Amino acid sequence: MRAVVIGAGIVGLTTGLALRHAGIEVVICERAPKIRADGASLGLWANALAVFDDLAVGEQVRCIGAPTEMYFHDPAGRLLDTPGFGPEDHQYLLVHRAKLNDLLADAVGRDNIRLSTGLTAYEEHADHVTVHLADGSSEDADVLVGADGTYSAVRAQLVPGTPAREHPGHHAWRAVIPATGITVPEDRLILGTHGCRGGYVRTYDGGVYWLLNQFDSPPLTGSPKQQAMERIVHLEEGGRNGVLAELIAATPEDLVLHNQVMLVPPLSHWVSARVVLAGDAAHAMSPHITAGATLGIEDAALLGRLLTPTGDVPVALAAYEAGQIPRYAHIARLSAAVEHAPTPQKFAQNYVAFSHWMITQRPQWPGKNRVNA
Repeated sequence: MRAVVIGAGIVGLTTGLALRHAGIEVVICERAPKIRADGASLGLWANALAVFDDLAVGEQVRCIGAPTEMYFHDPAGRLLDTPGFGPEDHQYLLVHRAKLNDLLADAVGRDNIRLSTGLTAYEEHADHVTVHLADGSSEDADVLVGADGTYSAVRAQLVPGTPAREHPGHHAWRAVIPATGITVPEDRLILGTHGCRGGYVRTYDGGVYWLLNQFDSPPLTGSPKQQAMERIVHLEEGGRNGVLAELIAATPEDLVLHNQVMLVPPLSHWVSARVVLAGDAAHAMSPHITAGATLGIEDAALLGRLLTPTGDVPVALAAYEAGQIPRYAHIARLSAAVEHAPTPQKFAQNYVAFSHWMITQRPQWPGKNRVNA
């Protein structure tokens, strides 16, 4: 069994690692000239950490992360209670995206990764798929995995007419900065006014990750740093004298990342006989639920359990799709409940309801009885 994975982000690398653990030969193709490190930090929930434990890298992942909690406060600093849920529903690991990518690339084996090699097209045959690459070469494989993100080239051919689309008015700003003279006594996530959410979380190495999002944003003006500073008044009663404002002000302009939030529309299918989508390529959603990486890591783990060296690829992919499409329809409903919560208190309650469901209702992973020919 041989697999080609398109995309060397976190989901693509985890997919490659899961397939290798299953005894499948893997080549990962990445269009960028180096392992991607877009973004700042990300949260890994208990279900993602369980996957990494199964893949024998859990301890290493925890060494580059800081345990933290997803509790929300109002602009005055008051905690928004979420009765009925326990501490485990709030706990996650904050890791630096670039360091996690490097760790996973080492675990997969860099000899199995081809850089500056994007997908141009693929051809499916009865017993294999031919993958045509941007450098003019081609690869034959038993299965092609599209883990190439929101703007997936694999999705463009597998499910035509489904380009990523803007989540109108939804923008995100963030940065990771090294230790500063600013006192950050605790992590703080804030639900403010005018559709703004933001906050700051300490990283494992003494730095700070700050973030700021806004729904229904007015047209943007100024630099990304100026845009973030303009929204501080909606998040902290102290305004520009608050901790978040100090952190943003201390951030060099070139470290401030801004994104217009993009979504992948619901897809009619995720697979064909020998091609499958995983992660954001299949289900990119708004980052206000801060679980995109965790959910994509689950996709990777499920593919690693369904596909086997002697297995029936079309049957395995059909089983993957049959479980995942209904699961993500439910996740989309939970996400919408968070986004459209009428009050900060309801936002916090809906968020912890989502995280509780995510870490307790995991995909139905087959055990020893895998899908075989």
